[in-house]
Amino acid sequence: MSRNSFKLNHVTLAVLVSLGGVSTASATNGYFSHGYGTQSKAMAGTGVAQSLDSLAPATNPAGLLGVGDRRDIGVGYFSPDRGYDITGGPTGACMNAQQCTFAVGPEARRSDKSFFLIPHFGISRRLSENSVFGVAVYGNGGMNSRYVGGSATVGVPMGTVPPGISMTLPGTFGAGTAGVDLMQMFIAPTYALGFGEGASFGISPIIAAQMFEARGLSNFAALSSAPDALTDNGHDNSYGAGLKLGVQLPFASNWMFGASYQTKIWMSEFDDYAGLFAENGDFDIPSTATIGVSTKATDALTIAFDVQWIGYSDITSIANPFVPNFFNSQLGMSNGGGFGWDDMTVYKLGFAYDTSESSTWRFGFSTTEQPVGSDDVLFNIVAPGVVENHFTVGYSTKTSSGNGWSVSGMYAPSVSVSGNNPMDGAQTIKFSMDQFELEFSYSF
Repeated sequence: MSRNSFKLNHVTLAVLVSLGGVSTASATNGYFSHGYGTQSKAMAGTGVAQSLDSLAPATNPAGLLGVGDRRDIGVGYFSPDRGYDITGGPTGACMNAQQCTFAVGPEARRSDKSFFLIPHFGISRRLSENSVFGVAVYGNGGMNSRYVGGSATVGVPMGTVPPGISMTLPGTFGAGTAGVDLMQMFIAPTYALGFGEGASFGISPIIAAQMFEARGLSNFAALSSAPDALTDNGHDNSYGAGLKLGVQLPFASNWMFGASYQTKIWMSEFDDYAGLFAENGDFDIPSTATIGVSTKATDALTIAFDVQWIGYSDITSIANPFVPNFFNSQLGMSNGGGFGWDDMTVYKLGFAYDTSESSTWRFGFSTTEQPVGSDDVLFNIVAPGVVENHFTVGYSTKTSSGNGWSVSGMYAPSVSVSGNNPMDGAQTIKFSMDQFELEFSYSF
């Protein structure tokens, strides 16, 4: 096969996988995946100080140098279970003509969007002994939910105010089926350069595309700066770019240090949802930073430890709290109410054990503190990205031809968040999420 046909065939494949990646969803650390690439996922997402496969740029572009000539294609089956349980009867009253209660249920309901297929693709080609070029294609998502049925009770300023009257409407927020759908796809062309004894530097310009849809929020229209751009407008697209840098440095005996930083990815606005997200539909992708070490503890055992930081607080539409912003400013404005997410720091520990020259078992555990506070429970019914711990396992083997396949599994136990309904203090809102993922990939 000529070099030109090699490039054409695999760029075409990357584009096809990218298109599939747009319909992905995964919600683990907030809405970031717990790892990228099957082998990294099997080790709880560690990888900043390792060279595992051609998806390395998603964690650290410097890791691509140790991958060499390789292609990886895979797909994951991701199954999140999300739902809410609301107790306390609705007040259904108004304090005055401008302040009326808004209650959900009371009821218990689970999202009926229960599984997703998540493809990925990576390619790496050595340019010289000390340089490599590659492309990684992968996805994020996770604020994906759909609640069918349910009810909401709103106070209406009619008759004597207070108390007015109440009206019960179908749907979680009284406007039919409710939920949101966020999907993100990244293409990361990467160049990695070696220097010194085993050290490397890598750089990845990141091209990003995202899609978003909101449903069943029309009862918040009076509180929006652009009611026609609040909900039920189908999927809207947003595009942008950012940059990821990384290094790997050997030290001591059998140890490797790795560090990477991804800038904020500046995205175009969701014009169809300019009345929902703060700053007229702005929804940039937060910056991240990761450091870690790996060591060859024995001839068969590799241990890796990463610490990852995700800067959700720098994204206004994600970080703005519901209270008091929702009551002091309209949705869509710079101080409009949001999801109230905090920054996250994730600690990841992974193990790889070679049972033979051609087969490896992998295990891992990661832990963090979920980003949602008890004051922000109402909006986060539709975006409950609150899991904290991930348990992972995986297996890889090589064929006689040098190709290979890998499989990984992840389980994230249920985590719940509770708080008073900020629009009806008589209610307590509790939502929860747990997750399972099984991923398979083939390298050639």
